[in-house]
Amino acid sequence: MAPTKKGILERLNAGEVVIGDGGFVFALEKRGYVKAGPWTPEAAAEYPDAVRQLHREFLRAGANVMQTFTFYASDDKLENRGNKVTFTGAQVNAAACDLAREVANEGDALVAGGVSQTPSYLSCKSETEVKAIFKKQLDVFTKKNVDFLIAEYFEHVEEAVWAVEVLKETGKPVAASLCIGPEGDMHGVSPGECAVRLVKAGAQIVGVNCHFDPLTCVKAVKKMKEGVEKAGLKAHYMVQPLAFHTPDCNCQGFIDLPEFPFGLEPRILTRWDMHQYAREAYNAGIRFIGGCCGFEPYHIRAVAEELAPERGFLPAASEKHGMWGAGLEMHTKPWVRASEELAPERGFLPAASEKHGMWGAGLEMHTKPWVRARAQRHYWENIRPASGRPKCPSLSTPESWGVTKGHSELLQHKEATTTQEMKHVLEMQKKAKASA
Repeated sequence: MAPTKKGILERLNAGEVVIGDGGFVFALEKRGYVKAGPWTPEAAAEYPDAVRQLHREFLRAGANVMQTFTFYASDDKLENRGNKVTFTGAQVNAAACDLAREVANEGDALVAGGVSQTPSYLSCKSETEVKAIFKKQLDVFTKKNVDFLIAEYFEHVEEAVWAVEVLKETGKPVAASLCIGPEGDMHGVSPGECAVRLVKAGAQIVGVNCHFDPLTCVKAVKKMKEGVEKAGLKAHYMVQPLAFHTPDCNCQGFIDLPEFPFGLEPRILTRWDMHQYAREAYNAGIRFIGGCCGFEPYHIRAVAEELAPERGFLPAASEKHGMWGAGLEMHTKPWVRASEELAPERGFLPAASEKHGMWGAGLEMHTKPWVRARAQRHYWENIRPASGRPKCPSLSTPESWGVTKGHSELLQHKEATTTQEMKHVLEMQKKAKASA
């Protein structure tokens, strides 16, 4: 029998770094398997090969949590505003669990079943009604025996607390991450207070995901940590931010940017930005470090490479030294190249690093001397990437309408958006821009 993997809490309690995966809805939308707007994950059942491959790429990049592709997989979201899918929520959730488990078993990865905010909450449905939606997803996660559970992407701590209260009934470890920044949730509850409420509800891991760039998210988690410690409570901390720079965002994050969702590419973080993010998160005491929208496998690889020493591998001197003799792969003598096969397992450096020299070391083999000169850490740590767009501003003005749960504008329905409704939102947009 294969040895039993250490659980999420066992790893975190031991001080280990746990690396999450990346942003499935954005990555799969770019690949043609997810529709922007609904952002629902029926691809798990419709195009399992695409989802499986993305899991594998994140695993190869160093992730040791395979999060089920169940974001927005509640029935009320699958049917919201005219979205028509040929699979039930239960079928989507079940397929996502099977794919995550299949790939997790190919490495030392855990499967996390995830639930997220619901249209029902925004439409002011009752606690009982909203919890019933979470329970429906939870039944699938229980049947598929996921390793732990995540309540993620909640703008309101109240709904996140409801989710945690449902998830903890399984007895499995529960993580909870809000899509908030340092200003707190959409009703003005501070990050520290949000974290305290989540821990008291039963979450052992708390943090933030999505909506903001990495350093902003780390700042928010620091505030959460301060609140939990001040309340005399204990928790582990997680962060899974955007891969986009968002210095100009307000409290609702990148959704309010005029570039959302199809013009965000100029804001993408480089792999070198991700090294800084990983280091800042680790120094803040965060040990579950991953990504959300915009994160591609190479971003996660950068996180894994930066934290390789903390994961028990890769001293600084290894920049000029192939891991376990890996440099011998380029030797002229075949019997010397063959000696690499006798090397022990390569520790925690991700498999994807086989094709990536640390800090651009592979550029030493480039044909152009000025590119070879870039094969150094100092160069990439200090690069200031240009957008190549002469007339573009460096920052945008967020389109904030100032509405949240409890406002009539956010009442949801199954029917497709009507022409009259579109006319109304366009008028609202015009007014908001005029007053900006």
